Amino acid sequence: MKGKGAEWKLAEKPTLQYLQTLGYGFVEPAEHEHLRASPNLTLFKPHLVDALQRLNGISQSDAEAAFAELQSKDDNEEWFSILRGAFARTVEGQRTQQTLRVIDFKDPSKNRYQVTHQLYVKAEKSRIPDVVVYVNGIPLVVIEAKSPLSGKDKNGEAFDQIKQYERDIPRLFATNAFNIVTDGVSILYGATGAPSKFYGYWRDEWPRSEPFANELEKGLWCLLEPSRLLDFIAHFIVFETDAESGKTIKKMCRYQQYRAVNKMVDRVVDGEHNKGLVWHTQGSGKSLTMVFAALKLKNHLTVDNPRLANPNLMVLTDRIDLDDQISATFQACGLANPTRVSSIQKLRAELDAGVDGKTLLSTIYKFEGSKKPLANSGNWIVMVDECHRTQEKDLGAYLRATLPDAVFFGFTGTPVKKTDRDTYSNFSVGDERYLDKYGIDDAVRDGATVPIYYTGRKTDWHIDETKLDMMFDTWFSHLNEEELAKVKKRGVQVADLVKHPQRIELIAFDLWNHFRAYANPDGFKAQIVAYDRESIILYKRALDAEITKFLRKQGMDADEAKAEADAMTACVFSKSQEDDKPTEDIYDAGVRKDLQRWYLDRDAEKEVKRAFSKRGENPQFLIVCDKLLTGFDAPAESVMYLDKPLKEHSLLQAIARTNRVSDAKKKCGLIVDYIGISKKLDEALSSYRNEDVDNALTDLDDLRNELKAAHAAVLKAIKDVKRNGRDLKAEYDALVQLLDTEDQWIGFQNIAKAFISLYEALSPDPSVLDMSYDMKWTAGFLVYGRQVFEKKEALGQTDYSEKIREMLEDHLQATGITTVVKLRSIVDDEFWDDFEQEGKSDEELATAAIRKTTELRKTTEAKLAENYHQYAKFSDRLRELIQKMDDAQLSWSEKLNAAEQYAKDLEAEATAHEGSGLSEGAYAVQKALEALSDAKFTSETCSDLARVIEVLYTDTATAPVGWQTKEEVRKQLRQLVRKTAHAAGFPNLTEMPNQVEDVAIKFFTGGNDG
Repeated sequence: MKGKGAEWKLAEKPTLQYLQTLGYGFVEPAEHEHLRASPNLTLFKPHLVDALQRLNGISQSDAEAAFAELQSKDDNEEWFSILRGAFARTVEGQRTQQTLRVIDFKDPSKNRYQVTHQLYVKAEKSRIPDVVVYVNGIPLVVIEAKSPLSGKDKNGEAFDQIKQYERDIPRLFATNAFNIVTDGVSILYGATGAPSKFYGYWRDEWPRSEPFANELEKGLWCLLEPSRLLDFIAHFIVFETDAESGKTIKKMCRYQQYRAVNKMVDRVVDGEHNKGLVWHTQGSGKSLTMVFAALKLKNHLTVDNPRLANPNLMVLTDRIDLDDQISATFQACGLANPTRVSSIQKLRAELDAGVDGKTLLSTIYKFEGSKKPLANSGNWIVMVDECHRTQEKDLGAYLRATLPDAVFFGFTGTPVKKTDRDTYSNFSVGDERYLDKYGIDDAVRDGATVPIYYTGRKTDWHIDETKLDMMFDTWFSHLNEEELAKVKKRGVQVADLVKHPQRIELIAFDLWNHFRAYANPDGFKAQIVAYDRESIILYKRALDAEITKFLRKQGMDADEAKAEADAMTACVFSKSQEDDKPTEDIYDAGVRKDLQRWYLDRDAEKEVKRAFSKRGENPQFLIVCDKLLTGFDAPAESVMYLDKPLKEHSLLQAIARTNRVSDAKKKCGLIVDYIGISKKLDEALSSYRNEDVDNALTDLDDLRNELKAAHAAVLKAIKDVKRNGRDLKAEYDALVQLLDTEDQWIGFQNIAKAFISLYEALSPDPSVLDMSYDMKWTAGFLVYGRQVFEKKEALGQTDYSEKIREMLEDHLQATGITTVVKLRSIVDDEFWDDFEQEGKSDEELATAAIRKTTELRKTTEAKLAENYHQYAKFSDRLRELIQKMDDAQLSWSEKLNAAEQYAKDLEAEATAHEGSGLSEGAYAVQKALEALSDAKFTSETCSDLARVIEVLYTDTATAPVGWQTKEEVRKQLRQLVRKTAHAAGFPNLTEMPNQVEDVAIKFFTGGNDG
């Protein structure tokens, strides 16, 4: 059983106590044996059998049979279908199969809610999760309590532990809804199998208004209050199948999705108003919100209301690509029977069929000319995506003429303009504006999106529309008077300036060099937004030429360089009838030829988008002008080069292509402005309320100022350390003395990581140059300090951006810190050299003692995982050794002596069986027996019993080859072990057979582990 240290007191115990106030009964670990037929099983049989009887009115024997079938299920998606009611069997007195409920969603009080801890789950690598939440005997949530927890970086032991459980004891996660990690202060949750980066906070306790005592209680209530937990299971978890890989990804709602969907359902049920407007900013999962809404409106497992008896749903978009996206999401998430409407005629046929319960997906244009109202329009619920664009012309009027009594919910990924009366009138109620709002700041704060920054480059080539004639005279002074007069007669246009050949070439050169230094080192990609289709061709030519030139300098031959450059850039644009028309103008003919050459049909465009989304595959650039500026998700895109004067929602939608979350190396999205929008940003966004767009796009200077402030905070923390670069280890030791305690170390880590993260985000911006040495110094100390303060192996630089990683590794190598923190194995000859004390200074002894303790911690943890019972005694001894390292009363010589003695004892334990007369495996069995027995059962008796057990597991008569893979044989062996131990008078027959089997699998399988 795990020790009850700080994590028990600060996190695990308060979690158990608060859940009991929510109505969860506590199951003592001593009850686990009674509730499970075997420790490798996770359902609580008596509770699930009882629920099957109570909720379905079936007999004990039918419930037992149903339980046996459920026990065999091991697929999480199948289990969710069962939880939601898709489980049927033939039962006594029925000719046809009866649907059997395992949960009562309509009446939460009819379910049994329980929580337990220290649940030993037997497997090849047995595990003991901290806390498990049960409903009707089904384990639904695993909670891991670890301290400290980094919610921002999404790292720490708790996340690693959950991953380990999912890998080693998959049976527990067959029924799992989601997991929670907490340190007693922060609490984060994620769906089964979710990477740590997708774990999130539940920030909003809607609809509750009463305050909570602390964040732990708030998080537990929001996620595990019984009626809310049932709602999550019923409607807010989906399994989305990736069309390309075929892999299924489980997804759970975020708090804004839960809030918006339930507000929508409440509005339908109340019947007072028939509309609502939802703004969930781009990148925050708006399409998935619509899926969750459809699930609850159609299935409404937790709601019993006649308005939801059998509603029709319609999801409308205004673009084919958005229709593709929404349709793909609905189908990938397994929503029942969504019908994609392909034509106006098919839409009319579906509407006129008079059959309820439909789910239709369509574009709004298919309502063109439709005026005949549907007789059952009051049973339709319509969700309109990007609703601010659908009210133009007569589209909105045709829609409402056809469905006059329907409920309309408008969705938008951008804020609605303050002057847009049509959208507010059609979708908002009174002064409400938004039924639910999840703005730009909300998404960035939650980590749902990354912040977007902008910077202007090549400002002398920015376009000022108020000075077109003057700029034209300057830029086109090389033209003869006749050509100048011809252009001025028709009027100078922005396009004349944007497409200036020298301008395009200079920007392509600047763009390529910026991309190479900023995005490419970490594998990120870019979009180039050109002025029009002709500009796309000009950029493709110029950029391909720049890349080819660069690759040739790297030693690539001409043909290969040209082919690689062509593969690195792709153009995505719409076709025109003019593209294949002949012309006598040589320039126009060339552009038209390249428009045909680089045009991508639907399948080719789909493939390019797929490849662009994959880091490590070409293309690196997408050159566009209109397409892919909305509804295109590519987390790999970190920068957009903007050379088109976008404004209002077009600008907001375009820049949001860079805000998708990727890995820790993507700190932000960056907009590089070549057209001059950033000079008039307020004007470009003037149609919106300030509070809606304040942080939509932030000047890169703000990030530079944040970096300066973070740098200053680090310098303040280390101001008392004399730094001259001559003896880096001495400087680090001085900071160790200054920080003194682990609490101070944790605080310093926070400000140091903030500084390094901002440095990474800006690099290679010139503003970082003066801080390079301090950044390297600080990053090096984090490596050193982890070993000193935590006695843990210093992590590598893999989480850092490639832009700085090599620089950091070179710095650590050159300064000797790599050698100082390098760990050795106890079996290496060099391991013992550190214990030589003669001629060493106190400082050198300290370094050796800390390094040895770190190495011994790593070795001990590996031994405990391999053979817990044999090495269990070293767990407490390791804790004592670590405490000695912090004991000021002991000299470093004494501390090093203590580490040496510990190392010798640990090494001796590995060969302890040699003097016992037992094999290594039998000796391990003996240690397991000793741990489970009492004082009356002596070590000698344990040794004798271990010999007999070894024979049971090595004699092919009782343990045939491959026994570990055959459950029935394993069960027989456990029974033989129990019988033998009982005859010998062994006191603990409950846990012993399973613990012995764990040892046997490691030592008596002839290398053929099960």
